[in-house]
Amino acid sequence: MTSVVDTSVKFFSNQMSGAPGLPGIAGALISLLDACLKDGFDLKTLSSLTVAGGVATAAYTGNHSAMVDSVVLIAGVTGGPAGWAGLNGEQKITGKPNASAVTFATNLPDGTYTGTITMKMAPLGWLRPFAATNVATYKSADPTSTGMTLRVDDTAATFARVLGYEAMSDVNTGVGPFPSPAQMPGGGYWPKSSVANATAVPWLLVGDSRGFYLWVAPYASTTPTQVSGWVRGFGDMVVLRPGGDAYACGLNFSMVNSVTSMYEGVFGGYGSTRLPRTATPRTFTGLGSSALHWVSPYTGSDNQMSGADLTLGPFPSKVDGQLKLSSLYLSETTPEPRAEVPGLYSVPQTFVFDTFKHLDRAPGTGPLTGRSLLCMQIASSGITTPPVNSNSGALFVDVTGPWPR
Repeated sequence: MTSVVDTSVKFFSNQMSGAPGLPGIAGALISLLDACLKDGFDLKTLSSLTVAGGVATAAYTGNHSAMVDSVVLIAGVTGGPAGWAGLNGEQKITGKPNASAVTFATNLPDGTYTGTITMKMAPLGWLRPFAATNVATYKSADPTSTGMTLRVDDTAATFARVLGYEAMSDVNTGVGPFPSPAQMPGGGYWPKSSVANATAVPWLLVGDSRGFYLWVAPYASTTPTQVSGWVRGFGDMVVLRPGGDAYACGLNFSMVNSVTSMYEGVFGGYGSTRLPRTATPRTFTGLGSSALHWVSPYTGSDNQMSGADLTLGPFPSKVDGQLKLSSLYLSETTPEPRAEVPGLYSVPQTFVFDTFKHLDRAPGTGPLTGRSLLCMQIASSGITTPPVNSNSGALFVDVTGPWPR
């Protein structure tokens, strides 16, 4: 690792100046996933790269997508003080003193570093083994991962079909599908836009080398104020079984083909829509085929939405002023936790929307001290109306890392 801090967790947002858009057009989601998972984006040549007192400053012309806590990839440093090559590679942004410069921490000597130096948003480092027109497969390159593959069929305008496989031999052929054809023929659904048009919607992707979450606000395409969204995702979970769980890879999806109703079973939950919508390729025993799971908080209600959950009263707590957080876990037909959802935290309190809006930060406390938690503004079934605290909540994701694995 070239950075002096962990760079395993990365996030990308439509609010980044050079980010890809997500309109209601076939292929738009694949373009976004390519950029975030395997390619990176917003490549710029630096005008200077200097180090002073443990802080590197990268300057460029114009704007760049980099935000505080995001990760960039530096390349092309060929000269400078001793150890110059250490500035090449991933670096986590610690500051943005102005629109045309960012800073990051380093242990390299003071001075000016030279070369034709470039910077772009660093991708998660995933592979795309197979692809066809508006169809692509994605797989973790991490040797410690479960090795499962995600297939994304992005031929429709307003949604994509998603399906996991234990292994694939080409873009259309695989073994061990999850969900299975009996559970959901053709795979599940991920929303893009409520209408088939060229208006891009807000999105956020957060992940690491073994999994990612995708937040989308599909109704902003018609009404810009409708900026609450839903969170889906794919990747390895935190194994709880002492003997291991080689199939603890989850794909969270909707079974509904209407974008208006694609909220059932989302991360963060909502009322009666808490349904088993996370599939793994097999049960924890390693036997059988695709198993469907519920996602629940350890503290909070399965029948309420994160951030609008009555369990522990309103935020802020009148006793200690704290934001209460709970990890999420997967369970099969019985309520015993099988695996935990890495990096995501549910809030068993109400009125969180009144304080935290989308992309706001909250400092971690207790076991999460030192972590920066990014707010994702989530919605109930009332996503077609402007957000208020009765139809919107908040789900938090750790962007400091590393996530438990």
